Amino acid sequence: MSESSTSAFLRAAFDEAAATLAAFQRDPMGLAQVDGFVERVHQTIERGGLLMSCGNGGSMCDAMHFAEEWTGRFRGDRRAIGAIAFSDPSQLTCIANDFGFDEVFARSVEAYGKRGDLLVAISTSGNSPNILRAVAVAKERGVQTIGLLGKGGGKLLGLVDHAVVVPLASTSDRIQEVHIKVLHAVIEAVERRLFPASY
Repeated sequence: MSESSTSAFLRAAFDEAAATLAAFQRDPMGLAQVDGFVERVHQTIERGGLLMSCGNGGSMCDAMHFAEEWTGRFRGDRRAIGAIAFSDPSQLTCIANDFGFDEVFARSVEAYGKRGDLLVAISTSGNSPNILRAVAVAKERGVQTIGLLGKGGGKLLGLVDHAVVVPLASTSDRIQEVHIKVLHAVIEAVERRLFPASY
């Protein structure tokens, strides 16, 4: 690939990413979906619940990113918030070995989840079997569920309590780029309510 064709590809990639975000912003449901996400996270923290998150591959990275922003620091110093991503390799491989890969997140929801908690289930397809199982167990335990989804929402759209769906994008990378922006926006919105001194 020549230098000029590389430059053209890079520009096209950034243009596509910008178009994907713009489509999400234009979607009349987009902002309302994120606002509902904010409300549920805020309520969970206010009542002392645990924020839990899970996903596969890049979505696991987003789940981990979401959790560490709460236990660590986002914009300013404040108390730690209870949040956990189901990403421990020893737990995941133990569960997968003993019960199968479809159970890797469901077992953790069973172990940690209780009424008043919130599970953020991240899937670019909306059809990941292990995420579907995690949501099913969450419902059994009275845990509220948020689906951060793409490609129309898949099977998870009808199962989660609240969904945020990225429109337009057909590839996981573009969907994930919007997902991380949504997660950061939600964290900032909740922090502005609970810790205004940070802003």
